[in-house]
Amino acid sequence: MRVLPSTLEKLSFDRVIAALAERAATPLGRERVHRVTPGLDDAERELAFERTDEVLQGDDLSLGGVEDVRPLVERVRDGGVLDGREILSIAYTMDAAATVRRSIAQGDRPYLQALAEGMASFDGVLRLVREQLDVQGEVRDDATPKLREIRRRLQPLRGRIRERLAQLLAQHAQSVQDPIITLRRDRYVIPIKASAQARVPGIVVDTSDSGQTVFVEPAPVVPMNNELVLLEFEERDEVRRILIALGQRVAFEPALEPTLAALAELDLALASARLAREWRLTRPEVVAGAGVVLPSARHPLVADCVPNDVTLAGSDGGERLMVVTGPNAGGKTVLLKTLGLAVLMAHAGLFVAAGAERGPDGRGRRVRMPRVASLLSDIGDEQSIEASLSTYAAHLTNLRRIVETAATDTLVLIDELGSGTDPDEGAALSQAILEVLVERGTVGLVTTHLAPLKVFASRTKGVRNAAMRFDIEALAPTFELTIGQPGRSYALAIARRIGLDEGLLERAEVLLGPEGARLERLLETLERQREALQAELDETRVSGERARAEATLLHQQIEGLREREAELLSRAAEKADAMLQDTLQRATQLRRMAREAPEQRGKALEAIQALRRETRQKAAPGGTAEGGRAGGPPGGSRQAQRTRDPIRPGALVRVASYGAEGPILEVRGEVLVVQLGLLKVEVTRREVSPVEPKTAKPRGTGAGPAVAAASAFDRELNVRGERVEGAIEAIRDYVREAHALKLESVRILHGKGTGVLRDAVRQYLREEKLVTRFEDAVPYEGGHGVTVAYLRG
Repeated sequence: MRVLPSTLEKLSFDRVIAALAERAATPLGRERVHRVTPGLDDAERELAFERTDEVLQGDDLSLGGVEDVRPLVERVRDGGVLDGREILSIAYTMDAAATVRRSIAQGDRPYLQALAEGMASFDGVLRLVREQLDVQGEVRDDATPKLREIRRRLQPLRGRIRERLAQLLAQHAQSVQDPIITLRRDRYVIPIKASAQARVPGIVVDTSDSGQTVFVEPAPVVPMNNELVLLEFEERDEVRRILIALGQRVAFEPALEPTLAALAELDLALASARLAREWRLTRPEVVAGAGVVLPSARHPLVADCVPNDVTLAGSDGGERLMVVTGPNAGGKTVLLKTLGLAVLMAHAGLFVAAGAERGPDGRGRRVRMPRVASLLSDIGDEQSIEASLSTYAAHLTNLRRIVETAATDTLVLIDELGSGTDPDEGAALSQAILEVLVERGTVGLVTTHLAPLKVFASRTKGVRNAAMRFDIEALAPTFELTIGQPGRSYALAIARRIGLDEGLLERAEVLLGPEGARLERLLETLERQREALQAELDETRVSGERARAEATLLHQQIEGLREREAELLSRAAEKADAMLQDTLQRATQLRRMAREAPEQRGKALEAIQALRRETRQKAAPGGTAEGGRAGGPPGGSRQAQRTRDPIRPGALVRVASYGAEGPILEVRGEVLVVQLGLLKVEVTRREVSPVEPKTAKPRGTGAGPAVAAASAFDRELNVRGERVEGAIEAIRDYVREAHALKLESVRILHGKGTGVLRDAVRQYLREEKLVTRFEDAVPYEGGHGVTVAYLRG
């Protein structure tokens, strides 16, 4: 993007860069931030957006430990020597880069991972630094074999010197000034009184400031001090050699320079994300030929800035130029700078201050703008005393540059077009300039006070009128943008509101002329209509929000009722299960009594039938049970299901549409498979009605309990789907109970399937002494899926 430095300054782009630099964590990042410009190409801009997005969406990254070590590296390359702490600074930066690289590699952020690939791990050089330097930057004793040997000799030698000096202090106690051992000129000495110097043989190395004390190197330690100095020289040379080699190793590391560059780019992305989070910025779409879509746009550097929607058409046609009018200090210039700064930030790879407001779908509203090749502006006072240019002449100079270079990929920002000269001539010239911009399809925003330009904008295709609102009652601007109508100057309205003489106002209206007065009245009428429509819209929005809130509350209440229903059903099921288990337990006890005590068989059978009737009453609608589900052993659960649902496999039903009866073979939800003679038909539940099975005449003639029990006994047992063991157990009890009731035959519904269950049932019947014979049911009553067993008398 081509843009003058003065325009960048007027649009406060430098202040945005300063704010971005404050959020950088390293000197490398701050230096990189100051190179940010709105001149990125499409690929660079999208890459910056993606990196910022990934930082915002992922875990925080820390650049702790990263320093700008480039001056240290340059010193080594220029022949200098680094001390241990300076070498550690480079090593710490390398280690921090390796840590960041590993942290990024653990996530799923491809653009940051691509950036991290430019960072090295530096395992070898870091291991070497740890081997030769301690955490304070001092060379370790075992850095090299030679240094280890030198320091192995140094410490004992220092100990012997101090031990010998301690003996001499005790020997010459009368001559000693202070009983201490000290260093003077890198040699171990003892303080002797100046008056007693001759009593202690040795070399005077130094004297005190007062002259009262001389520091004597006693003769017995002179050879040892000489040996110590030679060893220290060797140590110093070896340490220097180690530091030179180690400094060159870290400074000439090939991957160091690209790693520092990658760290600077990462710091820029982190700073951009921090700025976006703190300023509530949104990622824009920058597309060639697109229009300007800035919902809830605000100036990020203006405190409590009122957001406004700024929309201009793209290259496909429409209103690409906006003429904004309204009172002074109403926010026109801030709006103009808001658009300009948003375009600059987007083209620099930064998010923009717009789109934070949520749309009806709950998502952030899209921010979009065209790719701009040049940004041309005329903002503020450009008067130059040195160039002998008046304010208006400076404006004309800017306007000439705009007219000469404006194109479809240009953004034009003009503040107070036509001001500074005669209104009529200024309006004529301004309209001519706008006509050129419209003809070239330039995108732009123009502010003005001239009434003819308002009329021009309302009549010209491609130009849009807009106004900054003003609260006449409060005598204050609202800073809200109104699209589609021009703004009023409010000069006469404000004068009347503050109580200026009515005669003066009437005279002013006469001087204004009929056209001017008519235009003001028209604008005032449009303003009132717009306010009324806005009030209705606000009321509708409030009603909609209230309806949504009530719907949400209703939904919550319904969910609560559903949860309560589920809880009640669960309790009822638990209660029904408990009742069923109790019933089954009582039935088992009665059957056992009937088997084990023949004399009590009649009484037990009566009790079993009474228990069946009680169970049916509880399971039927209006019964005492609250609901439940079948459970327990196979025989008992099947019997409970037969009691509740007459539409079941094996049950006899009448199909009205066929005028025939037959057993149900399968139940598939609402669809039934019924055997009608030789045919199998599929019908719905609504097409069938249950048919009571024909009962065999009891053998006895009495009307005692056995007869009543036999009439209530179900002559068919359904064991379809049961395991063989459970089915045989249920059949055993069923056959014995039927025999006790003196029934001639019973039906056992086992289904066809693979034939395993049928074979097991018939094998049992062959061995059962109470069964005389068995056979398949007739085809229209189940065929091979039902076995009819005949019982002994």
